Amino acid sequence: MKKMGNKVALLALVLVLCYGLAMVVSFVEDEVWRGESEGRKDRRREREREGRKDWRREGEGEEEEEEEEEEDWRREREKREEWSTKEGFLLQDSKRVVKTDAGEMEVVRSFVGKIVDRPLHIGFITMEPKTLFIPQYLDSSLVIFIRRGEAKIGLIYEDELGERWLKTGDVYHIPAGSAFYLVNTAEGQKLHVICSIDPSEGLGVGTFQSFFIGGGTYPQSVLAGFEPETLSRAFNVSYAELRDLFGLKRGPIIYLNDSHSSNAWPKIMQMKEHARLQHLKKLMDSHEEPAPKEEQTWSWRKLLNSMVGMETENKKRDDRGTSNKGKGKTPDSYNLYDRHPDFSNDYGWSVALDKHDFSPLKHSGIGIYLVNLTAGAMMAPHVNPTATEYGIVLRGSGTIQIVFPNGTNAMSSEIAEGDVFFVPRYFPFCQIASRSGPLEFFGFTTSAHRNRPQFLAGSNSLIGAMMGPELAASFGITLERLQDIDKAQPYGVILPPDTKTKRREEPLSPDTKTKRREDEHAREPKVIKSFWE
Repeated sequence: MKKMGNKVALLALVLVLCYGLAMVVSFVEDEVWRGESEGRKDRRREREREGRKDWRREGEGEEEEEEEEEEDWRREREKREEWSTKEGFLLQDSKRVVKTDAGEMEVVRSFVGKIVDRPLHIGFITMEPKTLFIPQYLDSSLVIFIRRGEAKIGLIYEDELGERWLKTGDVYHIPAGSAFYLVNTAEGQKLHVICSIDPSEGLGVGTFQSFFIGGGTYPQSVLAGFEPETLSRAFNVSYAELRDLFGLKRGPIIYLNDSHSSNAWPKIMQMKEHARLQHLKKLMDSHEEPAPKEEQTWSWRKLLNSMVGMETENKKRDDRGTSNKGKGKTPDSYNLYDRHPDFSNDYGWSVALDKHDFSPLKHSGIGIYLVNLTAGAMMAPHVNPTATEYGIVLRGSGTIQIVFPNGTNAMSSEIAEGDVFFVPRYFPFCQIASRSGPLEFFGFTTSAHRNRPQFLAGSNSLIGAMMGPELAASFGITLERLQDIDKAQPYGVILPPDTKTKRREEPLSPDTKTKRREDEHAREPKVIKSFWE
């Protein structure tokens, strides 16, 4: 009996051990399964977040592919709606960076993203008559365009000061780090300036950073950051004279004829040349200090000469009637309105400026253009293969249409004077003037090479250049039908308003059509060429 009892106990123990082992194995398998299941769920959720559904189960492949395609289209629709809602290609993020009673500067900031190959901010400067934008240098290069008025710009070029007089239509380049000042020389007219601001060399602190040379407490001169003892030694003047130097408190744009100014420079700058020289001579004679040592090179005479860059000679006038003054020979300006149009017909004209036309653009890497469309005219649908385009409406109103790469409409928006838009490289677009009057717009491109826009419609289009059975097959029509459609438009580049309606009212004979196309073609730029000239 005792042996039988031992056997029963041993059997029970074995059963317990087997059951426990089975439970452990089952638990481990459950944990492994749970881990795999949770991992699959995590991966599934991650893939869903990324818009991918690679976790398709067998037998549901086709259904999953359709769902994925619908999801892609949904996301793309949402993206297009977001751009459309924000009028994504109209730049509206503006900031006033300078504001005084003498003038202001407002900056429209560029869209930043992969869609833009090179962000450019657009600046608008307005100055009252007889005002000065005080000397400074920037961490960004500028290309300025005199929209209206007359100005004098002083620029340190090759270590010397040179001055140049600018008029409406003039374009001028200011390199990053080059000290300059701007004066509205007109008696009773405001100065309006449009400029591109290239932040590629910037410090990344805001839109751009100004380093003011002139100034006192507002804005503060960069010189004011040094210790008084350091400045006194550097300039070789007394502390009292240093206080006179940093007396400006009226902002970056100031009136030159402010009789209450504590700074003498604006008063001096507004004088006639002879009176200005006489006044400077008196100042220099009265403030000249003895120099016991030859190495004391800084004196009031040299300080004033350095500040105002005065020369009794060297006043020249170039062939466009602008004059230069100062020791330095600054680079020339270029007037867009004096240039013969690159293209023109009865419905408008266009001008494009690149490094071949205006050498300073070679250093800035920026191109410039100006377009004028008559009422109702259209700049034919085209694409810029080498550059992003930034445009500013100078006068009139109209419409701009931009197309996504997938052939859907990215934006169709009305534009009016003062609006700023951009068109990414490769994106097709066109501009249409309203029927109420002409549309004129000016802008910058992100390449100083010849842009060579590719026109998608009109008598000098890609359609005509690629005409053949292959192109016809891609549209699913016969070659003859495609040729008829292409020949229906006798104009190129700038198209007349309601061409189709006008053609119905005034039918043209085949000979007239051919002659008109030949005349237009002779005046159009050759767009099917190398982009890299």
